[in-house]
Amino acid sequence: MSETDEVKKKGSYDVYDYVFSLEEQLKSLHIEKQMSAARIGQLQIDMERLRKEIAELKNPPLVIGTIAEVLPNGTAIVKNTNGMEFLVSSMKGFETELEAGKRVAMNQRTLVITQVLPEIKDWRVSSMEVIEKPKITFENIGGLTDQIRELEEAVILPLLNPKGYSDLGIDPPSGVLLHGAPGTGKTLLAKAVANKTNSTFISLSGSDLVRKYIGEGSRLVKDVFKLAVEKKPSIIFIDEIDAVGSHRYATSNGDREVQRTLMQLLAEMDGFDEVEGVKIIGATNRLDMLDHALLRPGRFDRLIEVPGPDEKSREKIFEIHTSKMKLDSNVLVNELATLTEGFTGADVKSVCTEAGMFALRENKKKISLKHFNEAIQKVTKKPEEDLAPRDKMFA
Repeated sequence: MSETDEVKKKGSYDVYDYVFSLEEQLKSLHIEKQMSAARIGQLQIDMERLRKEIAELKNPPLVIGTIAEVLPNGTAIVKNTNGMEFLVSSMKGFETELEAGKRVAMNQRTLVITQVLPEIKDWRVSSMEVIEKPKITFENIGGLTDQIRELEEAVILPLLNPKGYSDLGIDPPSGVLLHGAPGTGKTLLAKAVANKTNSTFISLSGSDLVRKYIGEGSRLVKDVFKLAVEKKPSIIFIDEIDAVGSHRYATSNGDREVQRTLMQLLAEMDGFDEVEGVKIIGATNRLDMLDHALLRPGRFDRLIEVPGPDEKSREKIFEIHTSKMKLDSNVLVNELATLTEGFTGADVKSVCTEAGMFALRENKKKISLKHFNEAIQKVTKKPEEDLAPRDKMFA
């Protein structure tokens, strides 16, 4: 092959490579164009969203009011938060939703109703203990046979078989008050009742109803009872009710708000006489402090004393709390019941927990009588020399 042919051949290769590189560049530019178009589309979407947000920010805030009366022509009289009343109309589609007492949002300039707001509910109600169905049953409670029977008659039967009362022509008790020393099982009884009746358990403390500002406590009471109706069958459990239900005397301004809350509670309890599916259980350690108006028939009809457990009941409580514990053979629940004279159910549970902690501290695989003796000493702060001789053998 001559030198001229070689030059031509080499030139044809260079042109081919050059054309190939141009095609690759063209593909790359085409891909970049598609990516840029996608970016532009996304930026246009973001720009439109930002424009809408800016337009919303420029809109004046809505005015909140409460409907006082709905007129036949579709207009409504709305009371503003400052106390003024306005005759307003509503946007199309809201006519059927207008009812007296509902909160509405109105345009600031024209006062046209633009939204019907949901009912206000105190935020503290959401923070309370609301259990759809507690797991505590009567099998988890040692002793208290008489108290359980009274609760069955006063709360469980009216919820499960209300027709039985109506057939006899009698009204079931409106509320039940559990009273007794701390730790005797009042809260457990209330939860077991809710479990037996498949009821929602709404638990709050009397101190939760004591608010600082005027009207807050009364509004909270209304919201609690309204929540109970929404979730019925339900049980309202008010622990330490003496915090809000104590005797009324001539007091300071701060105590007057507590008395207003008590009066609202009394009014709500009176209004629940004919509401099926809702029961009220109160609990207190100081029955002597409660106002007589709270204890009259029609409110807390039945007073149930929850005493401390006797020896047989303590043995049953020990069996419940030690059923899943790994115990040495020298641990006998009847002896533990004898050693814990005067203990409440909460004390017995604490003894079982502390005994397990002592065994865990010593890396033991089983809990011995020694650990229970140490736990009893810790719970009662009893000196070692006061223990029985058999206790010292295992100390």
